[in-house]
Amino acid sequence: MKIFISLDMEGIPGTFNWEQEKIDRPAVKAHMYNHLQTVVEAIRKSKHNSQIDEITIADSHSAGDNIDYSFTALDERINLISGNPRPQYMMPSFSNVYDQVFLVGYHAGTGALHGNMDHSYANRRIHKIWLNDIHMNEAFINSAYAGYHGVPVTLITGDMALSKEILNEKAMPWVNFVITKEAIAKFAVKNYSIIKVRERTIDAVQKALSKEKADYPLYTFTPPIKLKIDFISTSMADVACLMPGVKRLDGRTIEFKEDDYAVMFEAVMALVTLASTANLA
Repeated sequence: MKIFISLDMEGIPGTFNWEQEKIDRPAVKAHMYNHLQTVVEAIRKSKHNSQIDEITIADSHSAGDNIDYSFTALDERINLISGNPRPQYMMPSFSNVYDQVFLVGYHAGTGALHGNMDHSYANRRIHKIWLNDIHMNEAFINSAYAGYHGVPVTLITGDMALSKEILNEKAMPWVNFVITKEAIAKFAVKNYSIIKVRERTIDAVQKALSKEKADYPLYTFTPPIKLKIDFISTSMADVACLMPGVKRLDGRTIEFKEDDYAVMFEAVMALVTLASTANLA
């Protein structure tokens, strides 16, 4: 069995805003390390531990430089993917060889009520993003990429707002979800006890691993797939339209259609990258 872990920061217990990362980056990295360590510890304690031969971790927050290589010393099965930019952004080198996906430290999508650091890929570029007219967050977009390869997402850890987006009947109600905190405002949270989060994480990981790959549903989109992005500014939509196949819907909104989800997955990041070049002066 092979496990793929995509690690983000905003849903990690102990974090609350991006300024915290600038002021006390060592502490934020420590919170990420500790939460991820709990996930690995839970895997090692699982009854199915002996069946697992690979644990690949994609450090997927910002520049992908949050988890030090020394983390791999915790278990000889761990591979660590670091650095950015890179193909498949938060799911780099992912394929159908994996059996389960864990999304660790994830957060709610842009506009979520009481979502801690809510955003979708780029807080200063994307206002909202939809696939087939369904409002997306990063967990949905990445889960669909896993589903495209026939691999289920079985565990997600993150804030309460994300749990409400994920655990509804039209989304991914099968996921083992660990709520790490609840937001009071976008940049203010009630972080739960390290002890409680640790206990809940260990329990959720073990439940996730107690089922076979085939026992879990897949989160997928049926072609044709329609992407719609509402950018923060009209100039971002201007440069996004430089990509072939993009259609302008209004001043800030573009549309892109594609049957192959793997192409669509890369197109999202290509459009976000293009938007970063816009002149906002």
